[in-house]
Amino acid sequence: RPDCAPLLIKRGDFVLIRTVAPFTLASDPSVDPVDSEQAVAAARNVRLTLGGGGDRRVILHAGKFIFDTANEDLLANLLPPLVYIAADDTSLGRIRALLTMNETEARQPGPASAFILVRLVELILVEILRSNRWQMGENSANLLAGLADPVTARALAAMHQDMARIWTLDELAALCGVSRTSFANKFRQVVGMAPITYLLHWRMAYAKDALRSGAKSISEIAFSIGFQSASAFTTAFTRAAGSSPKRFARQADRAE
Repeated sequence: RPDCAPLLIKRGDFVLIRTVAPFTLASDPSVDPVDSEQAVAAARNVRLTLGGGGDRRVILHAGKFIFDTANEDLLANLLPPLVYIAADDTSLGRIRALLTMNETEARQPGPASAFILVRLVELILVEILRSNRWQMGENSANLLAGLADPVTARALAAMHQDMARIWTLDELAALCGVSRTSFANKFRQVVGMAPITYLLHWRMAYAKDALRSGAKSISEIAFSIGFQSASAFTTAFTRAAGSSPKRFARQADRAE
């Protein structure tokens, strides 16, 4: 990627890139790259072979995560731009075990292999989210970094556990044991946005899920995430989601 330093990937390494930003994977930086989309489109099965032949081969096991469209931005922000796990990193045994299982299943497919591979990939992502060991690229402010920081983690936990509370910057700073200014600067630096802005994003993500499920009325959703009226919630939701809660719920219902 243009905004990242080159990364040497060795046998057994694991790399996860947060967004579909342009990047080049090559055995030699001087080699002209091939458009991966065209190569994948031409593949006849799940295995794709590239290169000019010869005795040396590199086998890559690749996959992708597709986040829920409604909350894609928030979910993608859970991760730093780049996650790199070296093959000799023995501290991440659970992730390494899942990667080994994934490789074995891909090499030796059996009944329900497709289902098993999907579940294994999901577990790999969960384990990465649970781990506080990762190599970040530039501009690495994100929710995962916030959960690993002792100051911002306390504020995030409080907001997640009680979305209905009318949180203020002073209350969150006091909870974390730092000054208002220090807390605001720290949160923005680590998480990538202001605390109250993050809280609004989190509330909207919850509201989208609740609207899709249809289990609660708009008023119930509004009060459960800290709005004093359904109209105030409708205004905020429309501004954030680009459609009213009712319209969003109807569209979600039709999509199902």
